[in-house]
Parts: sequence; structure tokens; C-alpha cells
Amino acid sequence: MNKGKIRELLNSEIVKTEEQVVRYKELAQPISPDNAIGRVSRMDAINNKSIVDAALRKAKERLNGLKSSMDKLDSSDFGVCAKCKIIIPIERILLAPQSSFCVNCAR
Repeated sequence: MNKGKIRELLNSEIVKTEEQVVRYKELAQPISPDNAIGRVSRMDAINNKSIVDAALRKAKERLNGLKSSMDKLDSSDFGVCAKCKIIIPIERILLAPQSSFCVNCAR
């Protein structure tokens, strides 16, 4: 796959991930104590917030990895496994952009 197509795919994933981050930030807003919800509902909301916070953290990590991949796109070792030196499939790069190893070497 040529670098132009890879750049296009990375840009697309960056845009999607940025949108996810915005959505998660909205969902992760603190629950106001003024809201008249019951104790059980408040506990449920707190649990949901912790799940959303974890998803937000993961989305931010993914976004950083995608941006890092975009920065490395023009280097000669982009998409090459750091251990065995085979080409890493673009699907893996998009799925786990922070990884510099192919699936076999990452095990």
C-alpha cells in the first residue's frame, strides 16, 4: 500500500478517534449533587462515569499512537517490525498504532 493511502487511512482514524474523545469528555462530566436522583441511581452514574473515564483514557492513548504513526510515516522504518524486520500489515498499525512489532513478535 502506498504512503498516500496509508496517510489517508491514518487521517480518517485520527478524525474518528478525536470525535470519540469529544463524546467521552461530554459523558465524563461530573454528576452534580443538585440533581434529584436516588442513591442507587447516583451509584450507577458513578460506575458509568468510571467506565467512560477508562474509555476516554484508552481513546486518548489511541489518538496519540495514531498521531505518532502519522509523524513516522515518512521514515524508512515505518511499518517494519522492530524485531524481525517484516512489514507490519496496515490493519495492525490502525488497530494498535503504538506497536512497533508484528503480531508474531508481539506475543
